[in-house]
Order: sequence, then C-alpha cells, then structure tokens
Amino acid sequence: MRRMPAAKRREQLLDVAAELFATQGYAGATTSQLAKAAGVTEPIIYRHFASKKDLFVALIERTGERTLAQWEEDVRGATDPAERLERVIGDNPMVSDAGRASYLVFLQAITEVDEAQIRSALDVHIKALHAFLRKEIEVAQRNGSIRDVYSAELLAWVLIDLGLGYGVLSAMRVPGHSRDTSGLHVRQLLAKLLIGKAVAPPPGREKA
Repeated sequence: MRRMPAAKRREQLLDVAAELFATQGYAGATTSQLAKAAGVTEPIIYRHFASKKDLFVALIERTGERTLAQWEEDVRGATDPAERLERVIGDNPMVSDAGRASYLVFLQAITEVDEAQIRSALDVHIKALHAFLRKEIEVAQRNGSIRDVYSAELLAWVLIDLGLGYGVLSAMRVPGHSRDTSGLHVRQLLAKLLIGKAVAPPPGREKA
C-alpha cells in the first residue's frame, strides 16, 4: 500500500467514494468496498472519516465548494454582469464531466434527508449556490442588464430549481429532455428571457 500525505489520501478517498456511491448507492456501498477500490485497509478510511455518513457529508460539502470554484473560474475576467450570468447559466455542474458523479451522490441524499447531519450539509450547499447566484443577479439588476420586476432572491431560486430539474432528467437519461424539435435548449430559453440573449456552455464544459 502506497503511503500518501494525509490531505491527498483524503481527497483520493472522496474521489473513489463519489464513484462508488454513484454506482452502488449510499445504502448499498460499504466501507469494505471503498477500501478495496482505493487500495487501502478500512482502518485507513476511519483515520479520515468517523463513519460512512461523515464521508457522505464530506462529499456533499466538497461538491458545493467545487461548484462555486468552477463558477468563479467561469466568470473570471468578465466585467459585464450579463456576460457573467450567461457563463454561469451555461455551466450546469450536474451534467459536466467533472461534476456528474458528485451530483449523483448529491441526488441520492434525497433518501437520507431524515439524517440531521446530511440535511444540514444539503442546506448549506444549496444556500451557498443561491447566495452566489443572487449576488450576480443583483449586480446585473443594478447595471440594468436584468429587469428588477422580480427579486434577485426569487430569480436565483428559479435558476436553481430549473438547474436541478435539468440535472435530474439528465441523470435519469430521459431522451430528448429539455429541447424542442428545432434543437432549442431550455438553457437557451432561460438565458434569453433573463438577459436577452441565448447562451452556450463554456468551452469544454456542459455538453448535454
């Protein structure tokens, strides 16, 4: 067994767990399976996480952090508020190559929300994404890029609600979802309604 620095080992365990939970489900996956997939012994897992639930919560937390980091990267260098929103709308992490497995784990948390620790992690995750979107929309409204008929708070929820719905349908592999027969995508419609122009995903990002 190859020794790794503690921080790197923790990230490796989270990476392997994301793939395992995505395929086996939270209830079906075991720490024994995780240890085998990661090439470690079970005691190594418990050095980093007190329980499978703690590992699951850490995945939810990391997924939120990575989404915010990606959105920050998406808007880097863009000073026009409308363009910043355009870039974020075009990058749904639930269907990106980097975020798909993590968000499959996130969706499985629906069956675990009675666990206070998991429910709290989900709450923090969603509220952090909402706060990011709300701030961007508020700036765009002050700039005049978006009309202020509706509050930034509500519009941010619209983006999250639609993004989650699109992500769920994508995860379920529903054929032809979110497009009409001409090929127009609901993401493009949303951007058109919100900021007055259609939107394409950032290079190398969302394809579905």
